[in-house]
Amino acid sequence: MVCTRNERPDYRADGVSRRGAVEKPPGVERASFFGDNYPHTAMIEYDRQNWLKSVLSFRGTALRQAWGRILAVTAYAIAMEAVFQFAAANGNQNVLAVFTNLPPTIHAVLGTLLGFLIVFRMNASNNRYWEGRSSWGQIINASRNLVRVGVAHTDDGARLANLVSGYVICLRRSLQGSLDMMETEEFLPEDLCRRAEFFGNPPTAVAFAISEWIETEYRQGALDSSLVRHMEDQLSKLIDAQGSCEKIRKTPMPFVYAVMVKQLIMVYLMTLPFAVGDQCGWWTPVVVAMVALGLFGVEEASVEIEDPFGSADNCLDMVTYTVTISRDVGQMAARKKPRQTLVESVEEG
Repeated sequence: MVCTRNERPDYRADGVSRRGAVEKPPGVERASFFGDNYPHTAMIEYDRQNWLKSVLSFRGTALRQAWGRILAVTAYAIAMEAVFQFAAANGNQNVLAVFTNLPPTIHAVLGTLLGFLIVFRMNASNNRYWEGRSSWGQIINASRNLVRVGVAHTDDGARLANLVSGYVICLRRSLQGSLDMMETEEFLPEDLCRRAEFFGNPPTAVAFAISEWIETEYRQGALDSSLVRHMEDQLSKLIDAQGSCEKIRKTPMPFVYAVMVKQLIMVYLMTLPFAVGDQCGWWTPVVVAMVALGLFGVEEASVEIEDPFGSADNCLDMVTYTVTISRDVGQMAARKKPRQTLVESVEEG
């Protein structure tokens, strides 16, 4: 497939900014090197000191995904409490025994066990999230170092900057499930795009092209062996970070553990009205709703951040990361002075 796209990036290695003056909808940021009309939802930025505003927020909270389950469990609690009140009014001892014979200590033990499991689930998801962010931090740093050396010691740093920009865009799309070369045609030559599409992992093809660039500059005498080792080391860091991201994306939480947590939450909430119904009365649905909010909310939050490379509000803003890399390496390449000018400036000094 030929790489064709009408959108133009903001920054290339020529340093020219192609940003257009386009108004963006509320809560939506424009992806910088996409087209001017291509919106993307940015990661939520919030005031950490504004407690009330955070409490009253709805976008990005687990309530958006869990509210249906919370309402269902609350309706179930209302129905169970109505049964209990009806049995109490009519003296039905068999029904009352169901609500009074469940020892609260047993339910408390189940709740304690469930709490430990949910905390472990949340910590595991949080570790995956921060590992993904650390990997992208390594990608940003290695990209800058790789292009910085290439621009400073060769006359073809602009091509290296474009290769690195194309690599990170290709990697972002790969982590989001797209194995095509869209959005990279402003940085990568058409033959490389075609070649990469035959790879099972397109970013690997672009990384190989970067290594070929290093080899070419070495054979032409622009780079010595120590610089080659340094640049290959930075390229290896890019590949290592790519592998770390792919490990996170392709290795979900074990199904048996994820299902067990969900099942225990349902068992706990289904039996909660029987444990507190005779003591809380018609407050039982309120208690169940609050407990359901906590359990479903924490579990849903852990599910959302388990894959930090998705498109949800709390996922990593990889578009901003790739724009940052494209901008920085492009500006470094654009500020490169011709070698002849550097020699003349030394002689004049």
